Amino acid sequence: MRILFLGDIVGEPGRKAVIKHLASIKQDHAIDFCIVNGENSAGGRGINQKIASELFKAGADVITTGDHVWDQRELADYIKDQPNLLRPINYPGDAPGEGLVVQDSDFGKIAVLNAQGRTFMAQSLENPFTVLEDTIDKLLADGVKIIFLDFHAETTSETIAMGFHLDGKASAVVGTHTHVQTADERILPKGTAHLTDAGMCGPEISVLGRTVESVVFRFKSSLPTRFPVAKGPVRLCGCIVDVDPATGHATKIERYSRLLEPSEM
Repeated sequence: MRILFLGDIVGEPGRKAVIKHLASIKQDHAIDFCIVNGENSAGGRGINQKIASELFKAGADVITTGDHVWDQRELADYIKDQPNLLRPINYPGDAPGEGLVVQDSDFGKIAVLNAQGRTFMAQSLENPFTVLEDTIDKLLADGVKIIFLDFHAETTSETIAMGFHLDGKASAVVGTHTHVQTADERILPKGTAHLTDAGMCGPEISVLGRTVESVVFRFKSSLPTRFPVAKGPVRLCGCIVDVDPATGHATKIERYSRLLEPSEM
């Protein structure tokens, strides 16, 4: 089974690029299942029903989020009735929505999980290491073998530790949140594919998707300012993971990075 994962979609430039090109990416790479992180797709902060619907229509099977999941107020109602739009699983139990979805596929059941790290993150959620361990053990006991985790975290150490913590249990553990794609894709010793951060789908000439001038001003002056989403060429980042459906173990992981030409925008 071949799974495409695209990292944080940032603002209008990122979402328009993903919506326009997702079908052709899936076709060109013989993708069987597609997951995208949409938590910055609405003006750079959060996601709303309209955008989620557009991403599903474009070919996303599951949308994950992160620390900006509630930035668009309308989402709390929509997410209750949309099981394929996930919020971090380690929110308290009464939070709307779910952090796990299990879907049928031609290769058997596939579980997609979304969790949020705790180190240097604004919200202090439940311990993702214990929550995920318990949840994945139950999935394995139920016969689910293909398990993909989007781990939304700030530090490389926490994401790498999560990869080893779930090695041999999850098919893939891929990080999001920093918007910077790392170059450490690998298959861990027990068969889990790991990439510390998938990167973002957003403006190439930017600071994490925001205008360069505004971010530099903030660093120079320490004064508050707005951080508009940048414009210009877009780079799409993520990864492609091949999974053996018989074992649930990954057989290959490769980074995906594509700078769109002006004619492709």
